[in-house]
Amino acid sequence: MKPYLAIVDARFRMLLQYRAAAMAGIITQVFWGLIRMMIFEAFYMSSRSPQPMDLRDVITYVWLGQAFLGMLPWNTDQEIRQMVRTGTVAYELLKPVDLYNLWYSRAMATRTAPTLLRMFPVMLLAGAFFGMRLPPSIASTVAWIAGMIGALFLGCAISTLLNITLLWTISAEGVNRVTTAAVTIFSGALIPLPLFPDWARHVLDLLPFAGLVDKPYRLYVGNIPPESVFGVLALQLGWAVVLVIAGKMILARGTRILVVQGG
Repeated sequence: MKPYLAIVDARFRMLLQYRAAAMAGIITQVFWGLIRMMIFEAFYMSSRSPQPMDLRDVITYVWLGQAFLGMLPWNTDQEIRQMVRTGTVAYELLKPVDLYNLWYSRAMATRTAPTLLRMFPVMLLAGAFFGMRLPPSIASTVAWIAGMIGALFLGCAISTLLNITLLWTISAEGVNRVTTAAVTIFSGALIPLPLFPDWARHVLDLLPFAGLVDKPYRLYVGNIPPESVFGVLALQLGWAVVLVIAGKMILARGTRILVVQGG
């Protein structure tokens, strides 16, 4: 365990140095958050039928999405992508650690460090000026934190699986485009899942993507009661275990047939 914790720590410290990129990301995420907020306000003002979520809850949901955008597993690791293209991935295979655990540790740091740099400024601005609310209770806060931890483990399992596909595809463009669309739509990052038609929502609630955004954010606003957090964690961690097992099996096959490019 110590080597992997050291990898997370080293990469985490490195990523925290990109403060200019974080500032640019904060500005961009606030800008798009305002646009999305206005779209939902227009939708609620023009709709006369009752909605499954209150507008103020949706606004808070939107700002959570902007604050934690960096946690979404919708692309491959650029460094691993470069390693595969140049052939230096061979050095990864020589390290005295499990390759899957190594890449999972890298994903853990990649998803947390940029997020920590951006989340607090975005949430402070949104709370002070743009209608973001605090959780309705301490229980909801605790449930949300637990849900976000589950989302992190699940997201890292998806990220690592995406990185493993590079052993076959080399170029990640196709994988990134498909995954970005799937994560954006099916996780609730674009539209909260309760606003989908019932027939679609029942299916989406069972997919792993719901555990990335929709479930933890609805725990925050109280749309999912805090006592339901165990069901949310079961979904998140259950899918995480399935994806980790699948990733290890696929990686074992990939390393057996890997042909190093470059030199």
